[in-house]
This record gives sequence, structure tokens and C-alpha cells, in this order.
Amino acid sequence: MTDRLDLEPEPAAAAVLFGDRLELGRAFTESLARYGEELGLIGPLELPRLWTRHILNSALVAPLLRSGRVGDVGSGAGLPGLVLAIIRADVSFTLIEPMERRVAWLERQVAELGLENVDVVRARAEEAKLNGSLDQVTARAVSALRTLIPITAPLLRPGGELVLLKGAGVDGEIGSAEKAFRKFKVHDAEVLVLGEGVVSEVTRVFRAKVG
Repeated sequence: MTDRLDLEPEPAAAAVLFGDRLELGRAFTESLARYGEELGLIGPLELPRLWTRHILNSALVAPLLRSGRVGDVGSGAGLPGLVLAIIRADVSFTLIEPMERRVAWLERQVAELGLENVDVVRARAEEAKLNGSLDQVTARAVSALRTLIPITAPLLRPGGELVLLKGAGVDGEIGSAEKAFRKFKVHDAEVLVLGEGVVSEVTRVFRAKVG
């Protein structure tokens, strides 16, 4: 257990979202609470809301993933990539992160948690050697859609899907990204609101097909 007394107590929804993978979810959350600020993965004010705002926010996306290969762009602390990999052992994940310190953290967590469905790639998304090979791409708190789509859409196979966690201003981002939509053949776009009645802070997801 972490010695950080200000870590948010585990919400009841964690058991619902993680199911029989809850112990792994707890272990990851404890590690992030213990080392996250020191390693620059989370801010100093995040512990009292770590479960709600970060862990469960990511976990809510798990049902949207198909069995296949999913890339997580800008994985950073492992949000949402590691959380999703814990819950969805049937999905192969490639975590794409350019910063060496964060790559080391991700690799350590993969090893300590015994996750056999995860590869970690140190690269910027636009330089990763994965073009056209992914079924879905996730990203969380990376950038606005107009700049995020050009670095995520090329990673997908034709007919692949973007599953991007966004904030409350996502509708405005969509309006500003129309040029990128056309260039990268993004269609069937929708915004999903996940977790209403389950968690205190809902998750907004921009989902769209590419190609």
C-alpha cells in the first residue's frame, strides 16, 4: 500500500469496471500514487482524485475496444493505455511514448504487472513504424483534434477507428478540425459520454472511422 495518505479511497465503481482484474488495477494505481509525482507523470494535486479523474476515466473506455491491435498515443503515465491493457487482456496494445523516462516507467509497469499483451515503443507517433497496422488508436490529453488526427489517423488500417478521450470542449474541437477530417478521411464521427450514473466524473470520447 502507498504511504500517501491523500490518495483518493477506491471508489465502488472500480470493482465494476475492472472486474476480476481489480487487483492489477489497484497495484497500478498504488504505483502511480507512490512514484507518479516524483517521475513527473502526474501533478502534485492529483492524488485526491487519482481514481476518479484518471484511472476510472480511462477504464470506462474498455468496452469500446475490439479484439485486435490498439495503439495508445502519448501513453505517458499509462493513461489510458495501461489501464485498458489491464482490463482487456484479449486485446494487444502498443504504447507509443517519446520520452525515455516515461518509456522506462511503462516498461517497468508492464513487467511488474505481468502484462503479456503490451508492447512499448519509444517514438513520436508520426515517426512510429506502425503505419496502417492498427485496428484502433486511443489517446488522452494529448492535443486538440485538429493536431491529433494527423498523427493518429495514419497509424490505422483502412476502416480503423479513433477512440480519443476528450474534455468538455470536444464539440468545439470538432468544428475546428474539419480540414483534418477531410484530409485523413475521418467519417462517422460521434461523441460518447460514458459513465453517467456509474462515476462522479463522466468520460467523453471522440469516436470515428478512418479511410
